[in-house]
Amino acid sequence: MDANVLKKAIEKFLHEDIGSGDITSEAIIPPEQTGKAEFVAKGTFVVCGMDSVAPAVFTAQNPAITIIHAEKDGAEASPGDILLQATGPVLDLLKAERVALNLVQRLSGIATLTARFVDRVKPLPVKILDTRKTTPGLRMLEKYAVRAGGGHNHRFNLSDGVLIKDNHIEASGSIQKAVSLVRGKIPHTMKIEVEASSMGEVRECLASCVDIIMLDNMDPVTMREAVKLAGGRALLEASGGVTLDNVRQVAETGVDYISIGALTHSAPACDISMRLLGV
Repeated sequence: MDANVLKKAIEKFLHEDIGSGDITSEAIIPPEQTGKAEFVAKGTFVVCGMDSVAPAVFTAQNPAITIIHAEKDGAEASPGDILLQATGPVLDLLKAERVALNLVQRLSGIATLTARFVDRVKPLPVKILDTRKTTPGLRMLEKYAVRAGGGHNHRFNLSDGVLIKDNHIEASGSIQKAVSLVRGKIPHTMKIEVEASSMGEVRECLASCVDIIMLDNMDPVTMREAVKLAGGRALLEASGGVTLDNVRQVAETGVDYISIGALTHSAPACDISMRLLGV
């Protein structure tokens, strides 16, 4: 992750949550009071953000806060595990609490769901990918969480790579035309990926010598046919309608990648709480 981007994002998150001040805590707790806070796991999940994001939230709120323990991202947590310990001014520990928890709960949820998909396809030689279906403003963090769960990142933004989709094909008139137009504008080192929803479109992609073909919402039988037809001439990515129940079947077709939007748009947050000690 880019530390500067993370710092700026956290500053915005804290401002959004705190506003002009925590009127409840400031009325009850003196500024000089110090204490210790712990993040506690209330379920079984893959940890993400605990040693990378949460400490940045606390120190952004007050550099006087010290992180004395943070569980490594990618570790497995069980109920009751202490995931993070921080000491410092109680007021600032409380002001940073919700932002830090919101982020690590969200990121751990993504890492956990990703790990479940990755486990379902082992030991097949296929990579589980995310998509751009991320929460606006959280893409860097959510894609980081996918990696913490053992997955891989697709392109980060529209400038990262070529992906010719159905609307591009409609606008240009054909796959061949769209590929030709793109190939005339991009560096020779950049790969071209094209979305195909039928075997006819797969054939057109192969005739256009594209690097990657995205098999959009194809059933496993058709995917196997596409893999056989491609014969290694292009990498194949399965996308659309992939669930934990069918991901193994999709992986067994022989595709190289499986992209899953649900990793980031539908992962349930993990249950983590903060408790205050020593006050």
